[in-house]
Amino acid sequence: IGDQSHLDEAKANNIECVSMDDLKKLNKDKKLVKKLAKKYDAFLASDTVIKTIPRVLGPGLSKAGKFPTILSHSESMVNKIGEVKATIKFQMKKVLCLAVAVGHVKMEREDLVANINMAINFLVSLLKKNWQNVRSLYIKTTMNSSERIY
Repeated sequence: IGDQSHLDEAKANNIECVSMDDLKKLNKDKKLVKKLAKKYDAFLASDTVIKTIPRVLGPGLSKAGKFPTILSHSESMVNKIGEVKATIKFQMKKVLCLAVAVGHVKMEREDLVANINMAINFLVSLLKKNWQNVRSLYIKTTMNSSERIY
């Protein structure tokens, strides 16, 4: 979602993009906004138009947990997309169980270990009493059973 300069950059890099005029055509229709949110995993928005998105679309993207990340004109769009793809969200619900993807099959062992350590440390830092609130941690690979690591 962007202004003209970001739309041109996206088209040059073969990245799907939407202008504010296209969003205004959705006319706050909840079904169309929900369909747009389901179609993509994440959104980037130009810093110039991000404030107008809730006014144009309503609360649909926020409810889906996919409110756009700010993309300034000084940042490279391709680098920002790579950064967003590599980011995970910890969403704590009422259930006291959390599952997060920290790697993929093609990653090196050292990278996986680094990702796991970083994810665990970040999660523990979010909790009120840090490690006192963690009863157990498991790691699960794609085809194997889960292994307890804490």
